[in-house]
Amino acid sequence: MTQKVCLITGGGRGMGAAVAREMASRGYRLALMSPSESCETLAAELGGVARRGVAQSEDDIRGIFDLTMSSYGRIDAVLNHTGHPPKGDLLEITDENWDLANDMIVKSVVRMARLVTPVMQEQGGGAIVNITTYAAFEPSLWFPASCVYRAGVSSFTKLYADRYGADNIRMNCLLPGFTDSLDVEKFGDLTALKRIGKVEEQAKAAAFLLTDDSSYITGQSLRVDGGLTRHM
Repeated sequence: MTQKVCLITGGGRGMGAAVAREMASRGYRLALMSPSESCETLAAELGGVARRGVAQSEDDIRGIFDLTMSSYGRIDAVLNHTGHPPKGDLLEITDENWDLANDMIVKSVVRMARLVTPVMQEQGGGAIVNITTYAAFEPSLWFPASCVYRAGVSSFTKLYADRYGADNIRMNCLLPGFTDSLDVEKFGDLTALKRIGKVEEQAKAAAFLLTDDSSYITGQSLRVDGGLTRHM
């Protein structure tokens, strides 16, 4: 039986690392990218491959794709994960930082899709998950650029799902709430569950969307926020 492969950007620590561990536990081989050596350390631990890089760089996206294909010859699952772009008061965010947010959040997803879609078509299917934010549909002035572009990712996700569903390629978004990968414990009381989430909980939700457990789910934005948002 062919062993499946999962490519993860932002895969060195936090939610990305948790997803890597979860996918490894499910038998997937791994290709990890992150800005620091953390991806290399984790890949060595889990028997995968790694390349340092950032999501906003087209060359780095191409680099981790090429490494994955040269190492394994296939890609079955992709997790697009990146940090928050620069914050600031709404009209004080510079053009350069709006452009950076676009590169980090939207264009990274589009660029990865251009690369992996032909591979998945040839294989007969695949799954892509984009980690965005609980605030994609309930924007927050705490991180305006992130909200604007992550809402755009949900729109792209639905368009992609419609375009490539017939090829058995699925794309969904995971919208995490406050999670213990960051120092956000003080926000726990804002949720229905009265606590912040664990990276392991986010990882299980991501793995659900990345594997055949969710084989009839595509074009969706799944909120894993402990009941924080009110959107129905």
